Amino acid sequence: MDINFSPNEARVIGCLLEKEVTTPDQYPLTLNAITTACNQKSSREPVMALTEAEVLDTIELLKSRHFIQEVTGFGSRVAKFQHRFCNTEFSTFQFSEQEKGAVCVMLLRGAQSAGEIRTRTNRLCKFADVKEAEAVLDQLAAHPKGPFVVKLPRETGKRDCRYMHLFSGEVDVENFVVAAPATASAKSAVSEERIVELEEQVATLKQDVAELRDMLESLTS
Repeated sequence: MDINFSPNEARVIGCLLEKEVTTPDQYPLTLNAITTACNQKSSREPVMALTEAEVLDTIELLKSRHFIQEVTGFGSRVAKFQHRFCNTEFSTFQFSEQEKGAVCVMLLRGAQSAGEIRTRTNRLCKFADVKEAEAVLDQLAAHPKGPFVVKLPRETGKRDCRYMHLFSGEVDVENFVVAAPATASAKSAVSEERIVELEEQVATLKQDVAELRDMLESLTS
């Protein structure tokens, strides 16, 4: 697969994929909206502090590689941008809703377990259970145009393996296999999954408030 996104490129594409679904009325996005999405403090790992100039440079690089398209119209004279990464007539990749959701959250948050991906895609798609999420991730790992995902070795003290996207090049597995603290093994699988679920609910609420605030400011400005 001849794609090697930089961290900034992965973040911009991930944000466009996310906002296309979660805030369709605001999509395509302005430069300001993309910058705000890139620098969100919730649902992002790592948290970034990109300037508009840095985001614009990233957009221009992605435009030159035909992953982003600038659009006009939509009742605004401000430039707006949409992705051409997947699921468009110009895209090489055509993913299912679940595959697209999984790829999106990995672009935004890096390596995650199937349980984390299932919880964190709740605004993008639906998984019946963790097994269904694992099946979709395994499909991405064995995709004929891929692989797009790699399953990482299980970390010491962890119950589940994590998955990482390959759109930023090959993964150095050794960087991800770090021994977890001994206390981690004492946590129950149920409590870990519940903690992740609660954290995501709080993050989603914060994100909703931030998006409503942005919409209100755009209406009053």
